Amino acid sequence: MKSRAAMVVLRNLYALKSSAWGVVLSGFFEPVFYLMSFGLGLGAMVGAVNGPDGNPVSYAAFLAPALLATSAMNGALYDSTWNVFFKLRFAKLYDGMVATSLGTFDIALGEIAYALLRGLVYSIGFMVVMYSLGLVLSPWGFLAVAGASLIAFAFSACGMAITSYLKSFQEMDWINFMLLPMFLFSATFYPLSVYPDWLQTVIRCLPLWHGVELMRGLTLGHLHWGMLEHVAYFGIMIVIGLTFTTRRLTWLFLR
Repeated sequence: MKSRAAMVVLRNLYALKSSAWGVVLSGFFEPVFYLMSFGLGLGAMVGAVNGPDGNPVSYAAFLAPALLATSAMNGALYDSTWNVFFKLRFAKLYDGMVATSLGTFDIALGEIAYALLRGLVYSIGFMVVMYSLGLVLSPWGFLAVAGASLIAFAFSACGMAITSYLKSFQEMDWINFMLLPMFLFSATFYPLSVYPDWLQTVIRCLPLWHGVELMRGLTLGHLHWGMLEHVAYFGIMIVIGLTFTTRRLTWLFLR
């Protein structure tokens, strides 16, 4: 990371000392509650389901990697959307930053990296829960942390890019409006095969579905070359997010 972008991350870490820790911690406990209620509670009634390789696995083991991907997404999006929106539209923090040696790319990369860190911390915490419950069924499961980092990076980059175009809290609500159906329909709770063919095509276009599939492959031991498609998808999201965020900030502050 460029040293100037690292200063943006360091500034956010200092500001974290005065943050509402209850809100920060809730992002970690939310997927844990889903896992306990649906994976262990409802899972006792559901029984085994088919994993990505067609072999039966417990419903908890099927659900946990999807919640891991969701945890990475939520952690990254919270900081790259609502926090960035407040700094951009109300605190006017970036106005002061561009008056220093920081450029718009430094600001974009620093904020995205900080959001990535939050998503990564949530993911590592959730991985500890998965290991403690015996829900990581593959020796390659530790790679899920790297996968979660990729997911967090992609969502934080695109989240900040979208936020830079929004001007009111009412417009910000559209982000939550889009996240809820994506969370419910990204094969998070059910295998993709239960949906009609036309809906399966739509779901395969959703970024969270790619994250869910990547996490399931790593934690359940179904590694294949097709997983590179998911990695490439997130790589494209990162490039697009960084590009649009930098251009938008340049237009806002250096025009």
